[in-house]
Amino acid sequence: MPEHILIITQNIDTLHEQAGSKNVLHMHGEVNKARCEHCGAILEWTKDITVDDSCPECMERGGLRPHIVFFHEMPLFMDEIENALRRCSLFTAIGTSGMVYPAAGFCSLARSAGAHCLELNLEPSCVCSVFHEARQGPATKLVPEFVHELLQKHA
Repeated sequence: MPEHILIITQNIDTLHEQAGSKNVLHMHGEVNKARCEHCGAILEWTKDITVDDSCPECMERGGLRPHIVFFHEMPLFMDEIENALRRCSLFTAIGTSGMVYPAAGFCSLARSAGAHCLELNLEPSCVCSVFHEARQGPATKLVPEFVHELLQKHA
């Protein structure tokens, strides 16, 4: 099996972690966290955020916001993601439209660094032609087949 698997997700939920994934970067943040605009602390936070809430780290009021990326904000972890894409040997995109950047450009970056690029999608994405290989169908079918294939290669 490959030595290192990194999951880069645009999802803001914790479904990857609930499924047992360990190495996950949430490029659009996480819905169950808050971020302090005053001190930068990232906190577990499952209740509503109000202007009266104080940051438990710096004690400042009025600076907490959801730890998610809003429209026109730069996604999180972009340096780590770009470094990983430049080093990866296999890049797989699962369930993408290929319309939203910077994620829509990940395949091009990985491919230019020598990675084999695979798209698993219900239908071809807008950037499907950039991938070496594309498979269409439901993720519930394609992903287990692909994982089985990987395990067989590295058994």
